[in-house]
Amino acid sequence: MDDTPQEITALVGREVYSNNGIFVGEVEDIQLNLNGEAVTGLAVGNLNSELFTEEARTERGVVVPYRWVRAVGDVVLVNDVVERVRDPDEEQDEVLA
Repeated sequence: MDDTPQEITALVGREVYSNNGIFVGEVEDIQLNLNGEAVTGLAVGNLNSELFTEEARTERGVVVPYRWVRAVGDVVLVNDVVERVRDPDEEQDEVLA
């Protein structure tokens, strides 16, 4: 595996999938904590309308917390998105519009 540092903007445009292989959306922007110099979230658009009915219909995106990211390669793999979106009572402020 290549450990060469990559530009953070290289994430923009990558497709996002759940760890179960379900398409979530496409990275449109990156949320940063400038003081901590860390990525805190991925702004995802072009959403899977089956997972994000309201957001997809209104063409709004969601911010996926970066701690959900499992791997970054040709695509971005994230944990728990499908389960957390379908059961919003467990973590209401994890997926933000």
